[in-house]
Amino acid sequence: MNKKNDELNIEMGNSTVAHVMPIITEIHTTNSDAEDFAPDGRAEVPILALRDMVLFPGMTMPVAVGREKSLKLVNDAFKKHARIGVLCQIDSTTEDPLQKDLHDIGTTADIIKVLELPDGSTNVILQGKTPFMLGEITKTDPYLKGDIIVLEDKKPSSKDAEFGVLLNSITELTMKMLGKMGDSGRDMAFAMKNIIDNPLYLLNFLATNIPFDPDKKQHLLNERDIKKRSYLLYGYLRQEAKFVEIKAEIQSRTRDELSQQQREHFLQQQIRTIQDELGAGGDDIDDLEMRASKKKWSDNVDAQFGKELRKLERLNPQSPDYAVQYAYLDNFLNLPWDTYSTDNFNIKKVEDRLNKDHFGLEKVKERILEHLSVLKLRGDLKAPIICLYGPPGVGKTSLGRSVANALNRKYARISLGGLHDEAEIRGHRRTYIGAMPGRIMDAIKNAGTSNPVIVLDEIDKVSKDYKGDPAAALLEVLDPEQNNRFHDNYIDVDYDLSKVLFIATANSLSTISQPLLDRMEIIEINSYIQEEKVQIARRHLVPKQLEENGFERREIKFPTAAINKIISSYTRESGVRELEKKIAKVLRKIARHKVNGDDYPRIVTDQLIKEYLGKEDHNSDKYEGNEFAGVVTGLAWTPVGGEILYIESSLSCGKGDKLTLTGSLGDVMKESAVLALQYLKGHCSLIGVDYELFDKYNVHVHVPEGAIPKDGPSAGITMVTSLASSFTQRKVRSKLAMTGEITLRGKVLPVGGIREKILAAKRAGITDIMLCRENEKDINEIEPVYISGLEFHYVDTIKDVLDFALLDEKVKDAIEL
Repeated sequence: MNKKNDELNIEMGNSTVAHVMPIITEIHTTNSDAEDFAPDGRAEVPILALRDMVLFPGMTMPVAVGREKSLKLVNDAFKKHARIGVLCQIDSTTEDPLQKDLHDIGTTADIIKVLELPDGSTNVILQGKTPFMLGEITKTDPYLKGDIIVLEDKKPSSKDAEFGVLLNSITELTMKMLGKMGDSGRDMAFAMKNIIDNPLYLLNFLATNIPFDPDKKQHLLNERDIKKRSYLLYGYLRQEAKFVEIKAEIQSRTRDELSQQQREHFLQQQIRTIQDELGAGGDDIDDLEMRASKKKWSDNVDAQFGKELRKLERLNPQSPDYAVQYAYLDNFLNLPWDTYSTDNFNIKKVEDRLNKDHFGLEKVKERILEHLSVLKLRGDLKAPIICLYGPPGVGKTSLGRSVANALNRKYARISLGGLHDEAEIRGHRRTYIGAMPGRIMDAIKNAGTSNPVIVLDEIDKVSKDYKGDPAAALLEVLDPEQNNRFHDNYIDVDYDLSKVLFIATANSLSTISQPLLDRMEIIEINSYIQEEKVQIARRHLVPKQLEENGFERREIKFPTAAINKIISSYTRESGVRELEKKIAKVLRKIARHKVNGDDYPRIVTDQLIKEYLGKEDHNSDKYEGNEFAGVVTGLAWTPVGGEILYIESSLSCGKGDKLTLTGSLGDVMKESAVLALQYLKGHCSLIGVDYELFDKYNVHVHVPEGAIPKDGPSAGITMVTSLASSFTQRKVRSKLAMTGEITLRGKVLPVGGIREKILAAKRAGITDIMLCRENEKDINEIEPVYISGLEFHYVDTIKDVLDFALLDEKVKDAIEL
């Protein structure tokens, strides 16, 4: 089909009959259809111009619409259920037809359906209604509109014997012609024998479905006398029948010639077999056999290859099947059957290499070293399936390459983001055109060994649709008990994946199916703390960007203070991608000075950072003192690291029945505030106040930065301390921050994110940190260098919290309650 912006008739050429309409059994009469028009049969309707196509009354026909005006017309008319006028163009090459380019006689039509096809084209189903004559085109934009006059046909008398004989002749001639056409004419013959009983419908049916020239079809539509139209149709049918008879004779002769060609091909195959017996096989087969002789594979794989090779030998090299079979055997031989690289068992060197490439990620490195140690002791061990999950930019994907380099293995990466076809994992069956192996086997082939490190990137972003569920296919790949016999549909031979070290990466575990999670060893990679980002920048990012921007390794110095400035004032991320971009931006500006011959800086200072990166995007958290009652410093965890946050509470005269909470707080955090107030009401003696005080004042709790949503239970002890300070007007201990969940019984429970929270407190100038005693184990896992200068106070109950946090000293300007 021609794809340019035309309205195309979905008919075949003059060689066959094209069925362009579903069979319908009723004819739409002029009287019923004229109800939409004025009494004199006039109306203004949109005009749809078609190329090489004539629509007859009562016929339903699909039309491909491509021109912008036609698309606009179709969409408007379909939405408004409006009738349109359909006219055939005089010259099909005219792109923007006007009245002079259109035939005068056409057919009104209803748009039954609009179809948007997968290739972006639009088809419409038109149902012809009544013939009309075009009066005048009234509009050309946004599409053609014209005045039309509905026409009526002159029908012969029911007693007209001549017309009856003429119809019988038309039917007999058509049936004879359809009989010579074989299967292609069977549907039309059935319709004429069993369905069509209306003479006018029969004439329009044949005019539509017999492939006459458009001019002949237009001539038939122009004729209003049904009897004269029948004579015209009979003449055209006789011409077409003669053409079909000649075509049938040509096909018969061609069939005899084709039989001779088949006989010659059979003889050629016999000659080829004799040549093979004599050792004169084709170069392709010799090459495949030579490559196969060098393979170290099992007997069953060798038998499968021999079987497929014999299939190739029986095929004609000119046959399309030969190319398909050769491509399969080539892929078969490209796989590294039983070929393995030698692992590096020097544990110390592997550890050094991992530490050199990546700072931090201690749990991942520890697991790799454990696996290598056991493999060295046993000599044979199924590789673990590791899943690294965490926020973007923390080095999950790049870790896979480092692990491969450290183990002396080949590396391959498979991106699973957006994957929704199971065949992408298992491969396509060879019965399909364009079949190929799945991504797993393709990665093995590219790696060149059967024990590479394969990174399954973004495994949490696999989706499913009608083509299957790729996650279900991954169950076999990632199960150590099954993947020693992985079956790819294209290769069609089991392949051993048990020696492959799979490392999956994900940003979230919530979208991964539970069966798939069960097959993987989950290792969480937390966001980097600021101290780790500084080390990563010094060891990796700055040297890398110096090289990429054309500087010598030690030509430009990035002091720790400058890196800290970029991290705290210009980035807010869990990883280091944005930090690397900012470092690159600074170096590009220095590079410009160097190229211009200016005196460029060799040391990057804080002032230089401000000059090159502009105003600060973020403000660093700082401790704000303890001069106000009800203001307490809490600790919060965010995806980009820890932060300090302030809990503020104030009292106002009232009945004590109102608790106001502001600051975009989530449900859990609101419940913590309710718990804190209820606990103080029930244990007012702990803070030395009378219970009646709670009936005199309403309470308002606020957490600043109200535009940022906040939630979680870890602010419980902070809220109870804030409320106690407000009701007693006592100072909170200076430079104290706290985190912990509370219960209605007054117990303090442990919380998460301790490492990030502690380091955020240290950066803000905090010296004392209060937390649940059960969190002591989390403190012990933090390197001592990061917690030097901090004093930790472990508590079990709210009473412990208040005893330490509240001083006996009243705040300045204390309110008498």
